[in-house]
Amino acid sequence: MPTTRRKLISRRHLRKARSRDYSWLPDVFRVKNSIIGRVFGPVLTVTIFATLVAYAKSKGKAVTLTNSVTPLLAVVVGLILVFRNGTSYDRYYEGRKSFGALTAQVRNLSRMIWVNVALPPTDDAPPNTKGKTPTTTVTAAQLHRTKADALKLCLAFSFAVKHYLREEDGLDWDDYAGVIPDSFYKAHGMGPRRSRKSSAAASYNAVTDAALTTSPETSRTASPDKHLTSDSVGQTLTATKRVRVKRSVDKLPGSRTPLMSSEHRTINFNPYTEATIPLPLILAHEISRMLFGFRKNGFLETVGPAGKLIGANAMNQIVHGMVEQMTNLERIANTPIPKSYSIHLKQCVSLYLFALPFTLIKELGWAMIPVVTVVAFTFMGIEGIADEIEMPFGLDDADLPLDRYCSDLKEEVDYMIERLPEGGRGGYGYDDGEGDD
Repeated sequence: MPTTRRKLISRRHLRKARSRDYSWLPDVFRVKNSIIGRVFGPVLTVTIFATLVAYAKSKGKAVTLTNSVTPLLAVVVGLILVFRNGTSYDRYYEGRKSFGALTAQVRNLSRMIWVNVALPPTDDAPPNTKGKTPTTTVTAAQLHRTKADALKLCLAFSFAVKHYLREEDGLDWDDYAGVIPDSFYKAHGMGPRRSRKSSAAASYNAVTDAALTTSPETSRTASPDKHLTSDSVGQTLTATKRVRVKRSVDKLPGSRTPLMSSEHRTINFNPYTEATIPLPLILAHEISRMLFGFRKNGFLETVGPAGKLIGANAMNQIVHGMVEQMTNLERIANTPIPKSYSIHLKQCVSLYLFALPFTLIKELGWAMIPVVTVVAFTFMGIEGIADEIEMPFGLDDADLPLDRYCSDLKEEVDYMIERLPEGGRGGYGYDDGEGDD
């Protein structure tokens, strides 16, 4: 009987990117995904100003300047633009490299858990067996479900980092369905809600120190260019809002209490301040706890005498690397280019462009207008591109496709759980740390 070949995972977008024909002329006239929409207003303003200068010249006004003015600004503006564009692309590239490293670590950890975590043997150990053989009452089906939950937690880490970078708090996002395991919700006494797709509503809060619950849902909509404000604090939230654990502080009265009064009230304040933690770190904590449980129950030691080294320690190092890559991404999101630099660049470009018509009007006349428009589009377009890619974790077309990266990773993990074989049952004996004695 012929066997059916399993369908492998395809990456159509990768093949399409490799096989795309080189095109020049179509891209010249392309408006979608170009910078035209972003700089159309400023370029139009410069064009109108150049038109007014040409009109004033036609009426006999003295509006000409010497040609030695603009070269002084052109050199400085060119250097600043090159540095600005290079710095922004470095942030874009670093973001892609860090998220790629995170993806590789999730793949490695998922594979190691799926293969190396195994039940110890149930029959009697043969004579002269080195070390102790652990025993357990866990069935193969129970361990399979636990390993699947561990793989989903690894996958959920990448999804949580994506939402964390986009200021999208909470667990009620559609792409969390089938990613965060039910055991995580049960362990923290919470339940998912699937009512938001691309909004950053209330944060993922906790009302007590023991159990975490989601905060009341609001109707605010997220945007990569806008920040939500906190009414209670009156401050703008940053690009990486956190999981908040609220203090149980007694409610204060609305009016002030006079210093001298016949009624006295005692207000007790907890000695600790409001604590916060990002959701990816909670998931990393859960992954580490599961690895500790695998080690404790002997599911990792049975891979052989070196299992202690290549098993638990190697997996924990991968978890450390995942947190490190998340921190790198957080650094990129929370370290913007200084405002003074961006403002000074725009001021220099504006001065150069508004001085350019006065130096060209004498030689070109009305033909100066399209020349100034082209120069303005070139200079402002470079600055617009740099501004667009300096924060690569948003939802714009030019930003990194984090949704696609996470979707591809989910497809791989689901394929591993459903179709790839596990490592099987472990062997006899494991290194108990006593050496060869």
